Amino acid sequence: MKLIYSGKTKEFTPELEEKVTAKLSKLGKFVEQRGEREIHLTHQLERHLHKVEIVMNIYDHGVVGEGADADLPTAVNHALEKMEKQILKLRARWRDTHRDAKNVRSAKETWEEASPKDENAPTGRLKANLNGPAANPKIFRVNYEEGRKPMTLEEAVLEMRDGADYVVYRDSDRNCLSVLLRRHDGNFDLIES
Repeated sequence: MKLIYSGKTKEFTPELEEKVTAKLSKLGKFVEQRGEREIHLTHQLERHLHKVEIVMNIYDHGVVGEGADADLPTAVNHALEKMEKQILKLRARWRDTHRDAKNVRSAKETWEEASPKDENAPTGRLKANLNGPAANPKIFRVNYEEGRKPMTLEEAVLEMRDGADYVVYRDSDRNCLSVLLRRHDGNFDLIES
């Protein structure tokens, strides 16, 4: 982190410069780690009032912290506190918009329709990784509420006699959604939510 002082810099003692550098390095950890940060600290003295302005660019935004007080360390602390609030707000906003949010994930999982000229041509991101006969998978949406009443485990086993590989049902005993799967050896697996 490169700190550039301008203005009335004679008033900055080495102890104060060390505290400012430590605080700014802490704030630098909040933002991205790539690259060298350049921070401009401007100090003005008007009628025994110290005015401190700290400017830093983060995520293509200029962050400005201003502080004014009769005591120079207090003015610097006010400017640093205002800057810290802005940095935390910008970081939260950046994370919310650049992370893989639910709507972005669902958009990634949707499939684009294939053109009718080639049946074996993979389409979408998911189909690009699949080869062979499973290149065109189908998704079956199970609606367990459509005209169905809750059933017991025994009733679900009876319903699987028709040769179905699975049954999704609302368990009447536990009042939860359950899935009954037929295994290759003829036994069943029960998944309860």
